[in-house]
Amino acid sequence: MSARDWIGDHRRELTLGLSALQDEARTVERWGRVLAVRLAAGSRLLAAGNGGSAAEAQHLTGELVGRFLADRRPLSAIALCADSASYTAIVNDYGADEVFARQVDAHGRPGDVLVLLSTSGRSPNVVRAAERGRAAGLLVWGLTGPAPNPLAALCHASLCVPAPSTAAIQAVHLVAVHALCAALDAHLPAAVDAGVRLDAGPATPGHVTGTRDEPDRVAAARGARLVAGPAGVPAGRASGVPA
Repeated sequence: MSARDWIGDHRRELTLGLSALQDEARTVERWGRVLAVRLAAGSRLLAAGNGGSAAEAQHLTGELVGRFLADRRPLSAIALCADSASYTAIVNDYGADEVFARQVDAHGRPGDVLVLLSTSGRSPNVVRAAERGRAAGLLVWGLTGPAPNPLAALCHASLCVPAPSTAAIQAVHLVAVHALCAALDAHLPAAVDAGVRLDAGPATPGHVTGTRDEPDRVAAARGARLVAGPAGVPAGRASGVPA
């Protein structure tokens, strides 16, 4: 296939995938709002994937620790595919399927957010990380290729891109990552302000709401950290871009 023909095919696949993502803009907006509330309150984001998806996981965490469009406070985010010493030690001692799950056990806390990327939605190490994240009380989101797939079924919510090629799915995932960062930045000032107001109140448990249907419990007024998982989300339910 010539470069011209490949670009034409890729453009058509991107149009299909981006149209589906546009239909799920409210999902991305909701994720940004929830993420702003949780990170402002002291939780962190963990991200993982294999190959190109690993690069996109690092891209996401880089935007949070650094910045996206405008300057803001750094936010806690760890790419589980970036620490080569831990990665190779786990593979050597426990096998490749444990490489992300064991890091979720080490770094994840109730109320943290775990973002998992897989174009197939079937990578065993990513699926196992989703299982371990749910068991530990993390909010688990997936970016996958066409549904149904095992990862989407395990996540609390997923964006499943109905594109036929790995290259197109990865390209749409990167757009979703940037859109999530934009939504997070838009909601972060209000989330920080809510945390400041809570911090000034009595040292008793309260609530901060990320979305109307997803309240988060706060442990204490000063230095509070979100400890409750998502409310009202049935186990195994996947939502997002229809395949």
